Amino acid sequence: MWWQYLLVFAGAFLFDVVPIPFPPAFSIMIPLQIMFKLNTWMVTIVGVAGSILGRYVLTLYIPFLADKIFKPEKNKEVQFLGKKISEKGWKSQLIIVAYSLLPLPTTPLFLAGGMARIKPIQIIPAFFIGKFISDALAVNLGKFASDNVHDMMSAALSWKSIASLVFGLLLICSLLFIDWLSLLEKKEFKLNFKIFK
Repeated sequence: MWWQYLLVFAGAFLFDVVPIPFPPAFSIMIPLQIMFKLNTWMVTIVGVAGSILGRYVLTLYIPFLADKIFKPEKNKEVQFLGKKISEKGWKSQLIIVAYSLLPLPTTPLFLAGGMARIKPIQIIPAFFIGKFISDALAVNLGKFASDNVHDMMSAALSWKSIASLVFGLLLICSLLFIDWLSLLEKKEFKLNFKIFK
């Protein structure tokens, strides 16, 4: 039975370690919970642990990946943005908790944090709070809805899930293509598409 929880951990990890907006980790946690009739609270705890580790690893490798594929100016710009976010203290923590509660991809948050070289300890505790609450609700609602698996599968291709994916991609594009130095220092909005080496 422990190997089934290992699948939950591995699935959540894999969903959250990739640098593109994947569906939320609970979208793998719920089917595994239903398929193996697992305890919902254990699924939540193990799944959130996998998500946290996945996001942690993402923040560790994304600076090296960013250095390889983006121009130094873009990396410097995102680091400047990260410093501005870090200066907000508890307000930025509150924003991270609130964002993690929403059914939106958190990939842009961790991409920005990793590229900006923000220490994971500044993001992960607040992310854990929001992630645990939202995943606990999702997994428990998933168990409740297990009689309607067909409806859940069709909901995965609903306008809400597609809109969430598009919104996540827009956040990543805004992180990459907006000239943040010009916007924050000179109050000028500029787009820069020449960011790759």
